[in-house]
Amino acid sequence: MKIYIVGIGVEGERTLTKEAEKAIDSSDLLIGAKRMIKPFSDLGKEVFYSYIPDEIAYKIKNTDAETVSILMSGDCGFFSGTKKLLMSLKEYDAEVVSGISSMAYFCCKLGISYENMRFISLHGVDSSIAVNVKMNERCFFLLGGKVTVSDICNTLIDYSLSDTLMYIGENLGYENEKIAAGKPTDFISYNSDELCVMIIENKNCLRHSPVGINDDDFIRDRIPMTKSVIRSSIISLLKIKNTDICWDIGCGSGSVTVEMAYQCPCGKVYAFDKKHDAVMLTQKNSKIFSCDNTVIIEGECPDILSDIPAPDKVFIGGSSGNLSDILKHVISKNPKADILITAVTLETLNNAVSIFEEISFKYDVMQISVTNSKRMGSHNMLQAQNPVFLIKGRSDE
Repeated sequence: MKIYIVGIGVEGERTLTKEAEKAIDSSDLLIGAKRMIKPFSDLGKEVFYSYIPDEIAYKIKNTDAETVSILMSGDCGFFSGTKKLLMSLKEYDAEVVSGISSMAYFCCKLGISYENMRFISLHGVDSSIAVNVKMNERCFFLLGGKVTVSDICNTLIDYSLSDTLMYIGENLGYENEKIAAGKPTDFISYNSDELCVMIIENKNCLRHSPVGINDDDFIRDRIPMTKSVIRSSIISLLKIKNTDICWDIGCGSGSVTVEMAYQCPCGKVYAFDKKHDAVMLTQKNSKIFSCDNTVIIEGECPDILSDIPAPDKVFIGGSSGNLSDILKHVISKNPKADILITAVTLETLNNAVSIFEEISFKYDVMQISVTNSKRMGSHNMLQAQNPVFLIKGRSDE
């Protein structure tokens, strides 16, 4: 049996490639969602309506057809179910036929180049919006899940990105195709069709991944804040990956939360503090810096950690005397998590080292002393900050 997995383009007719057309014409059986098969319903071929890999595999196993085409929307390599489908069909001779994606079609319609674009699917996926727009000049969003155009606009406005430009494409390739452009404020109450994509353009995007953001750029109030130089060392030592889940325990003003968030735009940062004012301040700073990949939770740790996803990286800036219990909870969630603790007293340093030894974690200790100059009349005086200990622990495994 020969199986083709065919990308049929954006609407299945005008954007169908010659190769895809040939595969479909040669097939005895067409499989796919009803919308995929509709353009080919007059070919007189056997059809099977399904987009679920296990159902498709079962049908193929029990068919007499010699050639089968499984029809997929757009291009099989762009946010497609082809990857899972191939795993279900690995015992067969399956060939993938590429198609024209909604992204390529839409960008060509707009005359926009897409080689440096960030691609994000919101089709049933919990993906961050604002932080990706903040860090990229152009982002392409594939909608179709619970997140609507209106939701995206309100997120952009809420997270300090109301000056961005957005393009909305609906029913691309069909007779009722619709393209609109404007600012997020223009589409707050916009009702889009299910087949919808967006491109968001941010000319003022970050051109780097921020580390050691200036202290004065944060809202401070009276909540303690980890200073810029210390923050830089924390981020450097944790080596946060793009998709990591991070915890910031004792988040205070949220300065570490924000810098963590920039390091994992495809991940998530969970920030915790028992003080209501600190939680509110971290939320404010997250919005000012467009970090919507943050979840800020009020309460005492480790009591509030049970239902939180397991962390890859953990920063503990304040433990309220619960350091031992917090570390044991982190390890129960992920024994291989990287943990970094800051201490400004010898007692906290000794406590952290003792706990790491008790739980058989390797650890390194670094002490940082920072001195800044300040202009006093005609002279520059040196002003020293309190020394800070950084204790990084990791499993022996």
